[in-house]
Amino acid sequence: MFFGEDEFLQNPPYKNSYPYTYPEDPSASSSSSCAQGHRSSLSLKTSEGGSICLVCFCNLISNPTSPSVHVIYALSQLSHAISQPAFLRNLRTFHAHLLICPLVQGLSSFDDEAIARYTTDLVSNLCDSDDPSLSCDFVVQIADRLSSAALVWSRRQVYPLHCLGVLLNRRADNPSSPIKNRRAFIANLVAGLQLPSEEIRGEILYVLYKLSILQDACGDGDKGDDDLLAFCPKLLYLSLEALMKTQSDEVRLNCVALLTVLAQRGYFENLFVDDPIGKSSREADMQGTELDTTPLIILFAEAVKGPLLSSDAQVQIGTLDLIFSCMSWVGNPTKQIQDLVEESIADYVFEILRLSGENDPMVNSCLRVLGLLSIAEQAFRQRLAVGFPTLVPVLRYVAEVPFHPVQSHVLKLVWSCISDCPGIVSRSQLEELVLVLTGMFEKHTIGEMGMLPETFSIACSIFVALLKSPSSHGIPTLTTSVQESSRNAVLSCLCIPPKHPDQLLLSSLYLLKEAHAYSHEENSLNMEMGNCVIELCKTHLLPWFRRVIDEIEEADIILGVLETFHSILLQGSDFQARNFAEILASSSWFSLSFGCLGLFPTDKMKSRVYLLLSSVVDGLLGNDSGQPIRDAAPHMPLDPLDLLFLLGQKSSHDLDLISCQSAVLQILYTSSLYDERLADEKQVLASLEQYILVNSSNLLCRTTDSVILTQLVNLYGLFRGIAKMYYQIPYSPEAEKLLFHLIIEEEWDLLSLRIHPIALKWLFQQEKISGPMSNQVLNFCRSNGMNGNQIIGHGINTRLIDVKVIAELVAAEDNHGAALLVCLLKQLQEEEGQENEITLVMNCIIEILNICPASSDRLCLHGIGNAIHSLYYYSSYFASPQNFGTSALLIFNILRSVQSEILFDDEAWLPVAVKMLEFFIASMSADTCNHGRLLVIGILALILHHSTNHALPEASKAIILNTFLATTIHNIISAACSKGPALIDHETETSTGQTLIFVLLLYFFSLRSLHSLLSGAVEWQNFLEASDGTEQHPYICIRVHFLCRLVHFGSPPVKLVASHCLLELLTRISDDRHTKRDKLKCSTGYLKSVMAVLEGLIFYADTRIAMNCAVCLSMIMGWERLGVQETRVIKDDKWCRLVMEELALSLAAPGLASRSFSNHHRPAARIAIALLRLGQVPTWMRSVFDGSCISGIIEKLSASNVTAEMAHLFRELLHSGYLSEEDIAGLNRVFQACRKQVYIDSSQESNTEEHHEKVISIPDDIGKICELLINAMSSDSSLSIPSEGVHNDKNSLLEEIEMFSRESAER
Repeated sequence: MFFGEDEFLQNPPYKNSYPYTYPEDPSASSSSSCAQGHRSSLSLKTSEGGSICLVCFCNLISNPTSPSVHVIYALSQLSHAISQPAFLRNLRTFHAHLLICPLVQGLSSFDDEAIARYTTDLVSNLCDSDDPSLSCDFVVQIADRLSSAALVWSRRQVYPLHCLGVLLNRRADNPSSPIKNRRAFIANLVAGLQLPSEEIRGEILYVLYKLSILQDACGDGDKGDDDLLAFCPKLLYLSLEALMKTQSDEVRLNCVALLTVLAQRGYFENLFVDDPIGKSSREADMQGTELDTTPLIILFAEAVKGPLLSSDAQVQIGTLDLIFSCMSWVGNPTKQIQDLVEESIADYVFEILRLSGENDPMVNSCLRVLGLLSIAEQAFRQRLAVGFPTLVPVLRYVAEVPFHPVQSHVLKLVWSCISDCPGIVSRSQLEELVLVLTGMFEKHTIGEMGMLPETFSIACSIFVALLKSPSSHGIPTLTTSVQESSRNAVLSCLCIPPKHPDQLLLSSLYLLKEAHAYSHEENSLNMEMGNCVIELCKTHLLPWFRRVIDEIEEADIILGVLETFHSILLQGSDFQARNFAEILASSSWFSLSFGCLGLFPTDKMKSRVYLLLSSVVDGLLGNDSGQPIRDAAPHMPLDPLDLLFLLGQKSSHDLDLISCQSAVLQILYTSSLYDERLADEKQVLASLEQYILVNSSNLLCRTTDSVILTQLVNLYGLFRGIAKMYYQIPYSPEAEKLLFHLIIEEEWDLLSLRIHPIALKWLFQQEKISGPMSNQVLNFCRSNGMNGNQIIGHGINTRLIDVKVIAELVAAEDNHGAALLVCLLKQLQEEEGQENEITLVMNCIIEILNICPASSDRLCLHGIGNAIHSLYYYSSYFASPQNFGTSALLIFNILRSVQSEILFDDEAWLPVAVKMLEFFIASMSADTCNHGRLLVIGILALILHHSTNHALPEASKAIILNTFLATTIHNIISAACSKGPALIDHETETSTGQTLIFVLLLYFFSLRSLHSLLSGAVEWQNFLEASDGTEQHPYICIRVHFLCRLVHFGSPPVKLVASHCLLELLTRISDDRHTKRDKLKCSTGYLKSVMAVLEGLIFYADTRIAMNCAVCLSMIMGWERLGVQETRVIKDDKWCRLVMEELALSLAAPGLASRSFSNHHRPAARIAIALLRLGQVPTWMRSVFDGSCISGIIEKLSASNVTAEMAHLFRELLHSGYLSEEDIAGLNRVFQACRKQVYIDSSQESNTEEHHEKVISIPDDIGKICELLINAMSSDSSLSIPSEGVHNDKNSLLEEIEMFSRESAER
């Protein structure tokens, strides 16, 4: 029902005074007016059929004597009725203004909370209409009552105040403008603040707050119509007192809101600055009130303490904002802020911050206030130290949010505390701060989180302060964080446009510099961190600086980079300083430095540039080499051309000019080492010549430092060498003559300084100074002998003179390096007591050959053979075994690397060979040889090796025709063969094994030499079975059956060398038989035993040995056409069928072949080819290589597994008619793909660097000597038997594929 309970509606009390009619009442339905006779137009119908008389309603609620229960009921009924849209629309449209005065009167007349609540809700509902005047009328009516002079404050004024506050809160405009007596209204409100009722004060404060903000929103305050200003002192004091005394958070919130608005208007500014107690007292007396004489700032501090301790976060935040607003609007708030700090406000704020957790608004407000309080530095410092532990977790929180509004605030506070109190940071706090800052820098660098420039700079400063803190020492994990942070800080700044770097780059460079300094305080970690800093400069900072230097507009940026680099050079270890100096010098630092001077030609820049250059020179050359630059820095010019002008002046006794010229020479010399050109080559050369000519007296009188003379020589040689290499530059012969005179007469040390290779080469090209250069070479050999093989290098194209530099010169054809060495060796022989120097020179030559084997050609062309010859026959140098060993090493290495066509001076090498033979014969006392004799055997073998290329024929004949040597070798091999199966125990490491291998190697090369020099005089079949045991030969003759025993019983190295000897010997016998058509001079059993040995090694693990035996066996099979005996031996052989079956099975079905046959198809293929070439091919060959087998083999072929032997085998199968047309077509497809693959592989291998074998450096390196001789033996074998030997795989494969294609096409 509409009116509530039925009983109450049937018999309502005071029914005659009610403004309502009910549907049950017949009179109500028939009458057009209410019971009081009011007009029906003022009676509004409800949706339930009833009506409400507005006149009666107004009379009821405006009558103070009306019973409260009637008023409450009437208000509730009207409130219920206006929930009906039609009723509410009618009421708002036609009768709303009728209710204004009665509602205001009722609100002010009754001290009843229910009536006030109903009335306020009804007023609020009515004011929701589109008519703005309705709200204004209500405000005016309430304000008029409150502005009355007769107003007596009591509890019932709470309700109109509350309603007024609701009305003011509903509108964006200023509904208070029509108030008639605003000053009296505000005066009454201000007076009401003195009441003890917190409820009244809270409502008054809220109304004043709303009035002030509405006035600001409408701009009334800008017109000078600010009514609150007249009550400012009293209003502020009363508001602060109310705030201080109240315990209600609602009152606090209203008071704080009002004070915040007043602070934003600047009310506090003058009162804080001019706050004498007497002035406040006079103003109070003028207004008839008494105010507390406490200074406003103290009252303010006491007032805000309570709200700061409130449990309501909104009150706390509002109070913090109030503090910030008050202090922000004061022009010079230092004194007031100091008072606040002394009143412990900072402690309150720190406590709020500690308990705030991650309440972002609270954190923001706290940090803003703390930032203001920090202005009072002295007073705030102690509070900050106490609150510092609170800031650490707060920083961790705000650091996770990009562009957090208070990031800079908390960072400033942390930095202030750490910088003012370095010892305040504990170890755990430092670790946490470092991790937070490291994360900030990392996220900023990768773009995950941005940072404001101020934030970035403060973060860098904090990190530096942490590094300087006592707690930073001894933390293992700190090093990694420092490395990451400094790196990320610098990298993030390098992405900023160089024209607008602000302070970011300078801050990051400051952090980088201090990180490097910190690395040298931690001795256990300095190298790692220092290297990381240098690597960062090398890979990022230095390239960036070179790229953008011309775009930088601020000199401080360049100075910051230079200072950072200088700090690294000064503080780093010797190794790091040298390394970083190398990095700078290799990046054209000298040119870059003068570019900085060109951009900013100031004294500060000049001082920084020259000091940094001096440190770079110290790092590059050592021994305070940059001191001349430091001494002359104040007098040095800005332009590099002016440097050349200074150099060309006559110094006389001008000490400043002499100092400048020394610095100029130092700069030009050092920069030239790294191919930097500070000026045109013509200008530099002209200045050097001018310096030599005009200062010749100083130079000749030896008043010039030897270092300066050496630098002058090096520079002159460099620019003369450049002129010779690229273009002709005019030069002064007089200056050159004078310089050569200085080189000859003065104490010039080529080895004391680094020198550019072009300069060194030019000096080696000058015949006029060959004497001094020879002395310098001798000095080099002496120093090299003391330093061993140590190569001291700096940079890419420049270094100290070392063996590699000399080796490159000796190997080149455009200088006298080789001639100087040879002449020096001859010169030393002519002087007495020079044995040590001769040894040093020979050792140096050995090292040169080790680096550049091609240099042996140049040495031989300049007669080193004659020098060695004279050493052996015209000096006592070889009295010592050690000296003989050194000379033997030199001879071996020369013969190992020289080209045979260069050895044209056979008359010089013949005595050397004879001397080697004499030494071998004299020291031979048993069947084994020591290292010296083995080295001699190696030399003899190399001489024989060169004879195969028509070099050293006489020396080779002296060796191969030496009877004693032949007998010795025969005896050694015979003794070895007599051991039988026990020969396997004599490995390479044993003296017997080493001797046997070297003797076999010598025998191999003697066979090759016999064929080359005495081919017609040798009966090769004599190497087969002897007719009797007394037959002797004038050359070395080891028969086939001896070699077969060694191949069968010997160790793997012996088998390899013996198989090569056997291959060479059978090749010579085969060629001789085919030429002479002679019968075989051995028995059938002898031939069968040889074949048995060879067949047994077809499956040997070393494919080289297996291949040699297979080729030997195929040669013997080739003798089948030469005699019946050979035919019968081959025909009776049963082993070959087993080999062929294994071959076919391994090619057609690799998984089914025996393990011993895996990867051994090449030797077996050789046997198959030989069998197919026989005059009578065994009949079982067709059953082995039938159609299905060949088809299976072809299916398994691919471009990657075809070998030359397989292609050759298929060509022989083609000749013998084993292949069908389908087989030929399939093979052609595979061979075509294989040819393509070979071409691709060859093009890729052509880009690879050639590997040079190292030569022998010590006499005991017998294993290396043996390896080199075996390689030479293998090379000779492949060249001597192209049709049957081990070929170059790829060339042979292509040749076989080409022949197969051609022959298959001809079918």
